[in-house]
Order: sequence, then C-alpha cells, then structure tokens
Amino acid sequence: MRLTVIGCAGSYPGPASSASCYLLEADHQGRTWRLLLDLGSGALGTLQQHIDVLTVDAIFLSHLHADHCLDLCGYYVLRKYHPGGAAPRIPVWGPCGTALRMAKAYDLEEDPGMNEEFDFREYVGSTDGPFVVGPFSVTVREVKHPVTAYALRIEVDGRTLAYSGDTGVCAALEETATDADIFLCEASFLEGGDNPADLHLTGAEAGRAATVSGARMLVLTHVPPWHDGQVVLAEATTTYDGPLALAAPGQVHEL
Repeated sequence: MRLTVIGCAGSYPGPASSASCYLLEADHQGRTWRLLLDLGSGALGTLQQHIDVLTVDAIFLSHLHADHCLDLCGYYVLRKYHPGGAAPRIPVWGPCGTALRMAKAYDLEEDPGMNEEFDFREYVGSTDGPFVVGPFSVTVREVKHPVTAYALRIEVDGRTLAYSGDTGVCAALEETATDADIFLCEASFLEGGDNPADLHLTGAEAGRAATVSGARMLVLTHVPPWHDGQVVLAEATTTYDGPLALAAPGQVHEL
C-alpha cells in the first residue's frame, strides 16, 4: 500500500497546500486500486498532478466539514460532463446525510442530486465496517468532533494505515491506531492555547495517542496555515519517541 499526501492544510487551504486529501494505492488482481480519504477544499486540483482522477475506485469521507469534503462538487462536474463521456458511478462512503449535504453544496435538488455520479453509502454505527474495495479493508470508528466524524483504519495484506480525521482526545482514536504501521493524525492546536474540548488535537496529544496505541510511525497532518508545523512536530516529540514526520503535499509513504 502506498500513501500519497495530496492536501494537508488544516481547516482551509493554505499557500502551500490544499485542505485534507490522501491517496491510497495498492496493486491487486493485475491493476492498481485507488482510494481517496477525504476530498477537501482545493484538493482536486492537486490530485490531478498525481493520477488520472477518473481512475479513483472509491472515496471515504471522515466527516462533512468543507475542508474534508467540498471538492466532491468539482469531482461531480468532472465525472458527469467529461468530454470522454460520463464516468461510471463510484462508491462514496460518509456519515449519515452525505448525499444531501453534497447536493445542497452544489445547489442541486436532493433527487437526483449527485446520486447518478456517486453511489453514496453511509456509516451506520459508532464502529462500522469492514468495507471492502479491491484489496482495501476499511473500518471506521466515531470520534469526538462538533459534527459526526470518524477515524478510519485501512488494511491491505497485513499492513495498516490509521487516519484520525478530525477529533479530540478519545479512546476510539487510540483503538483505530492500535499497532498501525502509519498513524496519520491531525494536530491542529498548540499546547497551552485556549483550545476548545472535543474539537482537535495538539502535537503532544497526537504523540500520546500514537504511544498508547503502539503505532509504528506518526505522521502529523491538518496543521492550520496560521501555525508553524515545526512547533507542532516538536510538541509531538515530547510524547512519542518513534519515527515521526510532518505531512507535506506530494509526500509518499510505502507500507
């Protein structure tokens, strides 16, 4: 499995990165399968630098804040009106109400909305899955955030990527990251700030979750453009002593 960081800016696109989007690729049955984890503001443009975007097999949305889902609107247009003809429907997993949220985001009626382009499928429980797409097995757990939000655990051939989505400190996050080969974890807050509860993590909190879960590598992401990523990275070193990286657009990790 290969992880490519498409966008990693927290809360809104920054001057050096689009908002959240991560490309997973794995070879299976004679071809390369591709998943997207989130498709946030600005990410569709960057994604086109890496792949033919019509080769995406499925999308998993962690939650329905704009910086994690809104470029699905542009992707809807691309798949519907492509000069080569309308592209086949692909599955889009997300929280309850995803189809309506996306229809309203593009000012469409709920029926048909984007349902002719995307096969919307909803997470049902606080722990749901596994959902299988080609070689990928995806399990989600509901985490702490002002809207319904999920962390995702993706497994291929005994290798595991855990993705926090957006979350505050919670047991579900640690469970998702248990023994993960790579823990892709948000770190939007700084230690010592007046940080609201159940919204985001600091670098130190992300590091602590990685330590408790036994994650083999921590990749910090979702740092807002108003923060210095190196400060967040330094915070994480106080609570986690394993391999550590700060996500950047185009960064590739082989699992």
